[in-house]
Amino acid sequence: MTTIVYLHGFRSSPASAKAQAMIGAVAALPAGARPRLHVPDLDAGPRAAIDSVVAWIETQRADSLARGTLAFVGSSLGGYYATHLAERYAARAVLINPAVRPYDDLADYVGLQTNLYTGRVFEVTPAYFDELHALDVAHFADPTRYLLYLQSGDEVLDWRIAAARYAGAWQCVEGGGDHSFVDFERHLPTILRFVEHGMAAG
Repeated sequence: MTTIVYLHGFRSSPASAKAQAMIGAVAALPAGARPRLHVPDLDAGPRAAIDSVVAWIETQRADSLARGTLAFVGSSLGGYYATHLAERYAARAVLINPAVRPYDDLADYVGLQTNLYTGRVFEVTPAYFDELHALDVAHFADPTRYLLYLQSGDEVLDWRIAAARYAGAWQCVEGGGDHSFVDFERHLPTILRFVEHGMAAG
């Protein structure tokens, strides 16, 4: 059985449109072909967010993960997290408008922030950026384990930076759109094939 971990972005949650679309797409599959999907409500702190996902993965190792495939899907900051975890576990990852240098991109968010879905308030401090730096990946063991989705109309992140960063990965770059990745649902069949079989099957 394939296990997919979906990682939401900064100030987001499992209630986001993309997370819900992913949940719906998996639920619509026949029971025998349905992967396990884990959509954690990530802690606001980078280190705590990663530690919680790692702890969950380790609890599964004696069960389905020992007999199946592990993959990650991450959006925005979740794409940065997914990259770290994919390298850690030699797993496939699908990244949607991913953050490449969040320790720079989020500099304007120092101070109190509010989760857009849950209303929880958290603080971005200098330590937050140190934790992000610690998760950076210096080298991709196998870029073809990544499938990248970018829209040139992303108003938050420069898609060209991500395209260059993930050179050698499978990439789908669309003109227009925005940071939310407009019409994300269209790509879910390909995403679900990729996380299980890689691009050869899709």
